Parts: sequence; structure tokens; C-alpha cells
Amino acid sequence: MEQILVNGAILSANYALIALGITLIFGIMNVLNFAHGQMFMIGGLIVYTVCVVFKLPYAVGLLAAAVIVGLIGMLLERTLFQRVMRISSREENTMLLAVGTALLLENIALYVFGEKQRGIPPMVSGVYRLGSAFLPANRLLVFAISLALIAAVLLFVNFTRQGRAMRALAQDRTATMLMGVDVNRISMLGFGLGAALAGIAGGLLISVSGVNAGIGTAISTKAFIMIMIGGAGVIGGALLGAVALGFAEAIGYALFPGSVTYLLIFTALILFLLIRPQGIMGKPWG
Repeated sequence: MEQILVNGAILSANYALIALGITLIFGIMNVLNFAHGQMFMIGGLIVYTVCVVFKLPYAVGLLAAAVIVGLIGMLLERTLFQRVMRISSREENTMLLAVGTALLLENIALYVFGEKQRGIPPMVSGVYRLGSAFLPANRLLVFAISLALIAAVLLFVNFTRQGRAMRALAQDRTATMLMGVDVNRISMLGFGLGAALAGIAGGLLISVSGVNAGIGTAISTKAFIMIMIGGAGVIGGALLGAVALGFAEAIGYALFPGSVTYLLIFTALILFLLIRPQGIMGKPWG
């Protein structure tokens, strides 16, 4: 049981970065970014390239993943999403654009890196014992970095001018615009920050489980599960959804084969949404 709790905590911290990223984008722009998992994949492959191909320190790779994926997100928001939202009143158009973007990024990664699973050596070695549970030092480091980044994002969103502008934009775009906020700049910043968080998550997990060009769809699916559990567009809900999914996976993998675990998770999710479709912390009206 102690090992399950340790595994669940580590998974939850990693998933929280992914959930925070997609929640920021959805809350600010009301766009479900189906390419979020591909941002995760790109971040992992960037860290692989920096650390394995160019043989630079891991910290440099992680910084490169955050910056490059964040810039990709900002570029996509400014050149694609912002334009489509301006000229189209149908929300499904942005969803189709996100799907197309996901396929584009996935096929570019497949062309450049191939289908092979990519990984990097653990950043630190050793194993700690917590009661009857075993915790590899590398996973502990990933856990600590994830928690630090989650705290930094929450402080940014709640206590900086740009963060407060993002929260205001998520609540009422028109009122925020009337208050003199440059909503286009804030939208681009929020999209970039959300993408950067996904890239960092990919950069962290490549040292644990590796990544490949086809992992994006699975990661996006997990991100959607988390925000459906917690409530779409709610930061606290995203964190709650990450904890729920992380511990559900840890318990499921300890008791059942992998395929059965996600069969049970999806079944439980459908039943949950029948009772509370807005999620735990979401409002009944959306």
C-alpha cells in the first residue's frame, strides 16, 4: 500500500503540470487544445536532443524545452487560433484546427525522430526506502521539480499583473478588454505558458519512461480526463483531477493489467459524468 501511495503521488505531480497547461489555455481562450499531448512529446524530444545528441546538461535541455515549446505555442496562437477565433463564430472550428495542429506536429516528429522510443539516463542514481516503499532518486527529483513548478505557476497566476489579467480574461473577455487589457497579448502569453508546462512535463518524464512520436494522443486523452474530473477551466479542479487520475492509475496498475486499468477508469469517468457533468469544481452552467 505504501508503494501505491508513493507511485500515486509522483504520477499526480507530473500530471498536474499537464493539466495546468491545458486548463490555462481552455480558461483563457475557451479552446480545447487537442495538440497539448504533442507539446508534451516535443518537450521530451527536445530534452533528448540537447542531452543525448549535443551532450549538454539536463538543466539546459529542460530550459530549452520550456522556451521552444512555449514559443511554438505562442506562434500557433498568434498565427492560427487568434485568426480563426476572429473570423469564425463556430467553436468547433477551433477544435478542428487543434486536431489538425496535433496531426501536423505528430507527423513532423515522426519524420524527424522516427518511431523509436527515446529516453535519457537518470539524472541522479540511487533508491530511497520509505517504510516498505521504494523511491528511485530520479523520480524523487522529478517529483520535487514538478511541485516547485506547480507552486511557481500558482504564484504567477495569483500575484502578478499578467496572471491576474489571465484570470480576468478567463472570467469575462469583454470586461477585461474594457479595462484596457491587451487581450490578444495576454491570450498569446497564456497559450505559450500552457504549452511550456506541457513541454516541461515531457522533458521531466523522458528520464523516467521515455517518449516517442506517437505518445501525444495518449497524453492529450489523460489531460482531458483530468479536466473533466476537476472541472474545465478551473485551476484547482485541474490539480484535483491530476491527483484523482494519478492515484487511480497507481492503484489500478498494482491490482490489474494495464488495459483493464484504463477500462475501469473510463467506465468510472462515464458514470461520474452522468452524475456531475461539470466536474467536481466546475459550475453547472459551464
